[in-house]
Amino acid sequence: MQAVVFEAPDRFAVASVPVPEPAEGHALIRVEASMVCATDRKILAGRFPGTSFPHVPGHEFSGTVVALGPRTDGPPPTTRVGVEVHVGCGTCDRCREGLYNLCRNYGRTETGHAHVGFTIAGGLAEFASVPTAALHPLPDSVSTADGAWTDNLGVALWALERGRLRAGESVVVIGPGAIGLCAAQLALASGAGLVTIVGRGERLALAARFGDAIVDEGDAASLAGSADLVVEFAGTADAARLAIASARRGGRVVLGGATGQGVELSGIDLSTIVRGHLDVLGSVANPMGVSGRALRVLARGGVDVASLTTHHFPLARFAEAWSAFIERRDGAIRVMLTT
Repeated sequence: MQAVVFEAPDRFAVASVPVPEPAEGHALIRVEASMVCATDRKILAGRFPGTSFPHVPGHEFSGTVVALGPRTDGPPPTTRVGVEVHVGCGTCDRCREGLYNLCRNYGRTETGHAHVGFTIAGGLAEFASVPTAALHPLPDSVSTADGAWTDNLGVALWALERGRLRAGESVVVIGPGAIGLCAAQLALASGAGLVTIVGRGERLALAARFGDAIVDEGDAASLAGSADLVVEFAGTADAARLAIASARRGGRVVLGGATGQGVELSGIDLSTIVRGHLDVLGSVANPMGVSGRALRVLARGGVDVASLTTHHFPLARFAEAWSAFIERRDGAIRVMLTT
């Protein structure tokens, strides 16, 4: 089969590799749609410690079940599925709480842990072997292409659930990238009274379709102390400071952008948090089957992800697709590869 192979840090190729044999507990998926994101850039640069080279990346994908591994229960062949990235060991304290994204046995495949596209091969290939625990059958009304958003939607919805969003509340979303724009739409679908999206450039122009208001980050001081809930997916220290400043007294802030090391927060007067009685929460990934709930929102039309899939390429043109994404060519948000 053809697959994208990260051969070494900052070196990749589309190459012929063997079709994987699904192990016990896995399903063989014929990949039909796969996307790239900023985390893939970190993996290629060698900055993700759980990944070893050579590596087949890809953690935002969908396809059809072809076969199940030995002694494996799961969606039967011909089932269309979206993929959730994290699979926990199932036995550690965090997994028992349902927080398998925080599995204490991270990276240990012998315990059953898997981080699809990170610690095991992913879906930038014609076929992928995926733990059945990571699979979500797609509703009939959800296209396979839209199903590639399964994990992103879960990440966005989990941040809102972490923030305890209630109907009628005002929400500020900072970062009009793929997950931020999913979060804005999911907030509206969950009954938010007002959703304001903060960002800059071409992406902010597109964001006007997915919220009640848009604010350029240069003018965001106007939001100070205004929001019941602020969700941040920009991943910068400036964005985190803005998120904390934008929450009303007694409000909630969810920081979800800085998933990699090296972003430090300074310049915050702690009394803003203490005297403001703020809940400041971190959010990573999407545990507890959140992706399945997000797919149901997608199925009833509560989210438009097709408009966020801004570029399409065949897998063989991965180099061109990669450049389009890295350069944010023509306002690229998500670049989709098809086989």
